[in-house]
Amino acid sequence: MASSSPSPVTFPQLPFSPKRPPPVPIFKELHFNHDLSATKKLQAGVDLVANLIGVTLGPKGRNVVLENKYGPPKIVNDGETVLKEVELEDPLENVGVKLVRQAGAKTNDLAGDGCTTSIVLARGLIAEGVKVLAAGMNPVQIARGIEKTARALVSELKLMSREIEDHEIADVAAVSAGNDYSVGNMIAEALKRVGRKGVVRIENGKCTENSLQIVEEGIEEEALAPIIRNKLKGVLKGVAIKAPAFGERKSHCMDDIAVLTGGTVVRDEMGLTLEKAGKEVLGSAVNIVITKDSTLIVTDGSTQHAVEKRVAQLRNLVENSEEKFKKKILNERIARLCGGIAIIKVGAQTVVELKDKKLRIEDALNATKSAIEEGVVVGGGCSLLRLSMKVDSIKESLDNEEQMIGADIFKRALSYPSKLIAKNAGINGDVVVEKVLSSNDVRYGYNAAKNCYEDLMAAGILDPTKVVRCCVEHAAAVAKTFLTSDVVVVDTKEAEPISRQRLMPTSNLMRTSNLMPTSNLMRTSNLTPKSVKYGQ
Repeated sequence: MASSSPSPVTFPQLPFSPKRPPPVPIFKELHFNHDLSATKKLQAGVDLVANLIGVTLGPKGRNVVLENKYGPPKIVNDGETVLKEVELEDPLENVGVKLVRQAGAKTNDLAGDGCTTSIVLARGLIAEGVKVLAAGMNPVQIARGIEKTARALVSELKLMSREIEDHEIADVAAVSAGNDYSVGNMIAEALKRVGRKGVVRIENGKCTENSLQIVEEGIEEEALAPIIRNKLKGVLKGVAIKAPAFGERKSHCMDDIAVLTGGTVVRDEMGLTLEKAGKEVLGSAVNIVITKDSTLIVTDGSTQHAVEKRVAQLRNLVENSEEKFKKKILNERIARLCGGIAIIKVGAQTVVELKDKKLRIEDALNATKSAIEEGVVVGGGCSLLRLSMKVDSIKESLDNEEQMIGADIFKRALSYPSKLIAKNAGINGDVVVEKVLSSNDVRYGYNAAKNCYEDLMAAGILDPTKVVRCCVEHAAAVAKTFLTSDVVVVDTKEAEPISRQRLMPTSNLMRTSNLMPTSNLMRTSNLTPKSVKYGQ
C-alpha cells in the first residue's frame, strides 16, 4: 500500500510583513459649517490667492518672484505659473486655493490665457455670494441663479463678438503680453507668413534678442553609408537628413513627404527594401534648401491634387480627435503640407529674463489663436462691465427671487476685474466703473496703459471672445461648487515619526547590546570574552 506524503502546512498571509509594523491609519478631520466657519476659512484661501496673482493683472501689473530650490528664482507676470506654486499651511485655506485653482487652470487649458481674470471673477462671485448666505439665503437656489445667468451671459457675449481683422492681430498679442508691441508685431508677422491656420512654435534662442524663422519642413531618410561613399567618389551628390519625431509619428511624416514629392516610402511593411527599390520610388522637387536645423522642399505643383487630398484626410482626423496633443501634431503636419511653420526664438540676457519673456510670448500667442477662433470683444475688462448691464433683462427669465439674487451677485462680480486693473494702475476702481457705465457706447472704456478714457476698439485694446467666455463659465462653475459646500474633510496633520536608529557610542569600540537583540537566535552574552577560550 503506497503511503501518501503529508500535505505542506500553509500559514495565513498577513497584509503586511511581520518584520515591519502595520500601516498607520489615515485619520480625517471633519469641519462642519457652523455659522459659516468652514466657508470663511475656504474664502480666506481664495482671497489670498486672488490677491497674489491679482497684482499681475492689466498693463501696469507687477511681477511675482517665485523661489526655486534648484536654480535661480523665477520672476514672472504669468498668473497660471504663479498659481501652480501656491500651497498654504492651513488645510482648510489650502482646500480653498485648490478649489478656485480649477477656474484658472481650466481657462488656461482651453483658451491659453485668462487665468488671472478667471480667479479674480471667481473671487468676486464667492465674496458676494458669502454675503447673501450670511443673511440666510438658500445656497442651492443662489447657485442655480448663478449658473443660469452664466449661460445667458455667454449668449450675450457671442452677440457682442466680431471676427478679428488682420491688422488687429498685433494688438491682441500685444495686450496679452503686457502692451509689448514688439511681441505683438512679431506674432502678427509670423501668422502673416504661415497663414492663420499655420503653426507657430516658441523656442529658446541663443542671442539676446527675439528672432523669427520661417520653416516648411519636409524630411526624408536615406542610408547614410552609401551616400558618404558615393559622395567621396564623386559619383553622386547627396545628403542624408534624419527623419523627425519617432515611432508612428516618424512614419506619418515620411508618408507626407512621399505625397508632396510624388515618391514612395521604402519600408518592410510595404514589401519594399532598398536592395529592390528602383528609380520609380524616387520623388522630385524643384529646390531643396538644407540647413543645420531645417529642410525646405519646394515642388513644381504637379502633386497638388494628392496634397489637397492628404490635407483633407488630416483635417477630418483633427475634427474627430479629442486629445489636445494629437490635434497639435496633426495641425503641424497640415502646416508642413499646405502652410508653414514659424519658429519664434526667444532671447534674453539671463535665464530669469528668458523664462519671463517666454511665458509672455506664449500667452500672447495663445490669446491670438483664441481671437482667430472665436473673434474679439472690447478689452480692459470693459466687455464684462457691458455684460453686467444685461443682467436685469436676464433676471426676468429666472424662476424665483433667490435665483434673481444669484443674478445680482453675478452683476456685482463682473466689475471686479476692471476695478483691479484700475487699482494696479493707481486709480480708484469704483470711479472707473461708474464712468465707463455712464456711456452707452460699448466701445468706450478705460485705457490703463495711457490712463485715459477712449474708444478701446480704435486704440487696439481687444480681448479674445474665447478667453472672456471661458472666464465667465469656469468662474461660475467654481463659485457654484463653493457656495453649496457645507462640510470640509481634510487629513489630520501627521506627527513626526520618532527615529529608531541609535547613534553609535564614541567611547569603547562597540556595544553589542545596541546592535543585536538578546532574544534572537544568538544571545550577545555568548559572544563575550568570558565564553571564549584562547590557545587551545
